[in-house]
Amino acid sequence: MIQKITLSFFKFLLLFGILLFAESNSYAQTIVPQQLDGLEKLCAGNSFNEFFATFSYVDFPTGTTFQVELSDSTGSFTTPTATTTLQVINTSATQQTIKFAVPADLVGSDIYSLRIKSSTGTVSQRFRNSLGNTSFGAYFKSYESAYFINDKNTTAAICSSGSITLSVYKEASSPANFPNLKYKWYKDGALISGQSGASLTVTAPGQYYSEIDYGVCTETNISSNRVDVVSSSSGSAVTISSSLGNPFCASGTGTVLTATAGNKYQWKKDGNPITGATNRTYSTNESGVYSVDVDFGGCSASGSINLQSNGFEASIDVQDGYKLSEGETVTVTITTDAVDPTYEWYLNGNIIAGETSRTYVVAVKGNYKAVISQASGCIATREFSFKINGDSGPSSVIPNIIKLSGMNPYWNIPDEYKNANTKVMIISSNGDMVLDVTNYQGDWPQNNIDFKNVNPVYYYVIKGDAGEKKGSITVIK
Repeated sequence: MIQKITLSFFKFLLLFGILLFAESNSYAQTIVPQQLDGLEKLCAGNSFNEFFATFSYVDFPTGTTFQVELSDSTGSFTTPTATTTLQVINTSATQQTIKFAVPADLVGSDIYSLRIKSSTGTVSQRFRNSLGNTSFGAYFKSYESAYFINDKNTTAAICSSGSITLSVYKEASSPANFPNLKYKWYKDGALISGQSGASLTVTAPGQYYSEIDYGVCTETNISSNRVDVVSSSSGSAVTISSSLGNPFCASGTGTVLTATAGNKYQWKKDGNPITGATNRTYSTNESGVYSVDVDFGGCSASGSINLQSNGFEASIDVQDGYKLSEGETVTVTITTDAVDPTYEWYLNGNIIAGETSRTYVVAVKGNYKAVISQASGCIATREFSFKINGDSGPSSVIPNIIKLSGMNPYWNIPDEYKNANTKVMIISSNGDMVLDVTNYQGDWPQNNIDFKNVNPVYYYVIKGDAGEKKGSITVIK
């Protein structure tokens, strides 16, 4: 009986020892975070997102891994925020440093906390920052550059009882592309309380600007342009700027005229309203007196600019559609005040070789174009297009000879065959199709002809409203 009691007592002691050992080992797993030296807050962004957390640990089995965890934006670890481990630095068997990055979708807050969690489930106490605090700011700055408000303009106007909205300008690189951002708005250097959106309704004159609100990570250089809002009354306060200056060099889409910001606009040229010109900006290549009526909401004002071009003027003295009689020629002359102008003449889309003066003698019908260029000062170009018709009817003769060295080195058929309803085909003597088009404009041949020892012969077929025509074409030098 004594032996059985002794054996049972021994088993009890053995079981108690095993439980005690397990319990003691469970409590022995310890993670001790070190202070985040030199790190007061986690200010991450696309330009920088690397941080270091150093901690000691004891009594963890081989293969245990560790993860840096952030609290949620309220400082709670009920649903922690996982960080990204960039590198694990083992400084000893009982100490480790983890280089980590915060997630790009982090909800910014000034009361985040940081801890370590092991793969066994053990968690550390909260890290202390360089100030000794367990709570500190953490933000991911998704936009880190200066930006614009008020359509990039530095002025705006309001009526005494009206308002205007200043908004973050949206372009390829703009914080407006990140709708979750918050802002701080300032008037005359003082913070406007309660305003955190991407726009601000202004009802009083002053200087306004905004900056992106990254809490304790806010930087003054991540801010907008300054906008001077002035009080407007009828007939004043509207200015017009020209993007290319005044005078401007007329080329491309022209200069962009921009008016003082308001609610509605109507542009005029030389006193006459411009149909459809109701935006804040208006593009033009023409000189003149431009004005704009601006509605500021409760009052209106006007402004004007005498816009001058420092390009050149030019004119041409030929009548578009002139009918050229058989054997007749007409001299076309360009008049211009361009500085050292150059000239080019085209027939049916092809440049006419050797014709570089301001006059050209037209002897054949076709579609012509004259190009005048000024290469010094204001570099600019002007073009004039005109058509010369022939005095002929449907019975006009289709030429069967092309002289490449002549004044018109192309197969120029009567006008009644030059339309979208007529098909023109040209076939070589070898049976090769060299041209198959509709709306032929008298511009064949465009490539060099291989003469060899004889003048090549081609065959044409014309099908259209004027009937079908067939024949041959001999090309001579």
